[in-house]
Order: sequence, then C-alpha cells, then structure tokens
Amino acid sequence: MDMLTKEEWHRKQAVDNFNKTWDLMEKANRTKEEAMEMIHTAHSSRYHWGLAGGPLNLARGEWQISRVYSLLKMADSALLHAEHSLQLCLENNIGDFDLAFAYEAAARAYMIKDDDTMMDKFISLAHDAAENIAKKEDKDYFISELNSIKLGSKA
Repeated sequence: MDMLTKEEWHRKQAVDNFNKTWDLMEKANRTKEEAMEMIHTAHSSRYHWGLAGGPLNLARGEWQISRVYSLLKMADSALLHAEHSLQLCLENNIGDFDLAFAYEAAARAYMIKDDDTMMDKFISLAHDAAENIAKKEDKDYFISELNSIKLGSKA
C-alpha cells in the first residue's frame, strides 16, 4: 500500500467526504440518520480542504454545506455558509461557475427563509455571474439549478 503524505491524506478525505455528501444529497428518501451523516460529511470535507486545499476548494466546500442545509430547510445555517462561499470567491477573484453558485446558494437560503426580496436580489446576481461561465455545459447546468429556485424547489 502506498504511503500518503499528510496533505495527500487530507485531500483524499476531503474528496471522499465531498462525494459521500453528494450521494446523500441526491438520495430521494433520506432517513434522519442519513441527513445527519450528510451534515457531518459536508463539514468533514470542508475541514480537510482547510488543511490541504486552496480558496477554490474552500469556496466549494462552503457551497456544499450551504446546499445541505438548504435541503434540510435550515435557512440560517444555509445562509451562513452561502455568505462564506461568496466571500471566498470575491476575496480570491474566483469567478465562473463557482461565483455563480455562491450567489445561487444565497438565493436558495433566502428562499428557505421566505425572504423574496433578498432571494430575487441574489437570483439576479447569479444570472449576471452566469454570463461569465465559460463552458456551455456548465452554464446550462447552472441555469437549470438556478431555475429550480424560481420553481419553488426548496433544495
């Protein structure tokens, strides 16, 4: 078995936990135990990226945590992590797909909070950011996710 450096081990943990979280996010009939596991794996992924990643990894980790809390209808926690994702993007000149999704996360959190004014503001910012997504398939995917907010999807 190959020995991993400490950084490689943290990166592996970050990726494994991110992917596990994603699997749980996509699960249709999640149990309460799986919902808790989803929270823990999302935070675990972000923790490990904090030890072995850069600002982009951190922004994506914060986005995923926000999405988890949106799925679970925990608006304040979703908004906290959406704001952190957005801050990381803005402070580190991270644009494209990631900036658009940071705005999307905030819009989704405000939807959960039933704050239509702020939701609409962040949907507009997300649309503006989407204009700078380079890859057509990424842009199309993003727009489909953003449109799910307008359709009232709480997740």
